[in-house]
Amino acid sequence: MFHVKHSKHVSARPFIMEHMDNQIKTYDIEQLTDVFSKMGQPKFRAKQLYEWLHVHQACSYDEMTNLPLSLRQQLSEEYPLTKLAITNKQVSQDGTRKYIFALEDDNEIEAVGIPSKEISDEGTTDTSTRLTVCFSTQVGCAMECAFCATGHEGFTRNLTASEMVEQISLIQKDFGIRVSNVVAMGQGEPFLNYEQLITALHIINSQDGMRIGARHITVSTCGVIKGIESFSKEPEQFTLAISLHSASQNIRDFLMPRVSNQPIEKLKEAIRRYNKKTGRRVTLEYMLIKGVNDGEDDLEALLYFCKEIFVHVNILTMNEIDDSPFQPSKTKVVKKWIDALERNHIEATVRNPRGSDIAGACGQLKNSK
Repeated sequence: MFHVKHSKHVSARPFIMEHMDNQIKTYDIEQLTDVFSKMGQPKFRAKQLYEWLHVHQACSYDEMTNLPLSLRQQLSEEYPLTKLAITNKQVSQDGTRKYIFALEDDNEIEAVGIPSKEISDEGTTDTSTRLTVCFSTQVGCAMECAFCATGHEGFTRNLTASEMVEQISLIQKDFGIRVSNVVAMGQGEPFLNYEQLITALHIINSQDGMRIGARHITVSTCGVIKGIESFSKEPEQFTLAISLHSASQNIRDFLMPRVSNQPIEKLKEAIRRYNKKTGRRVTLEYMLIKGVNDGEDDLEALLYFCKEIFVHVNILTMNEIDDSPFQPSKTKVVKKWIDALERNHIEATVRNPRGSDIAGACGQLKNSK
């Protein structure tokens, strides 16, 4: 065992309470129409502003040249735009870029941009590039997963929907290509910030906003059952991923102590209900750790867990984390697990690590420069 280090806690409540009501980047068209109506402005101004914020990713009202100057000044006073600043960027050998963003309250978060070439039906690489953004939903994380650098840093506060969307916008600008996929797999547990998460996803998905298809938007949770239940009721076809990492209760409790009050069998029932309600498959993320969760009993437990539910297993290879006592499983073990899953008609893949040389891969995000 090792001791979890917590970062100094910064009180977030004053910042959140002060900024929530006038976070205009989180308003939908109907809310913006109401704002402009009270200002005596025509309804079409709402769509103009929404497009400036989420299609053109304007950073200031000065850029919104089709809005009257007096209106821009009024908006600036009553609805100041929150701004994230890139304070550090690292570029991996594989093209992945890791960003550290400074927030207005001087906290910091990380996000990652992952480019990849399209593969045509003929198997050849296309000239176009897909860009996936892995964004954060909280400053730090309260889940304390033993293998995750973010969990070692502790939890500070929830992010606003605006702060989530702006991570994506700034990374898109930096790459100069349109974001095609987004994953809420950065710092934090998304379902512990549910309302702001869903607001952000609606902006990302909206045809008046970032226009990213719901099936290209993935939320990854440690297995917060209440969040899974709520997510199943969302009308959009968002994708759900669950960090499992062990199908044996005692091992999962050791690796993921903050979900030990939500038993494996209840998690499986939640997945079954999600499958039934949405008709969609759930991705199970499983990081193989040498001598911890990669034995014969662990494999049998996973195979049993996957019975009678509609899932895809994504095997992750462990990435290097400072001061971690854990080591990745051997390649032959990874192959053995993939073969066993496929023999049991469970779709499985191995996620190749991206950006691990800049500490930008799964489990490595901890605001290191």
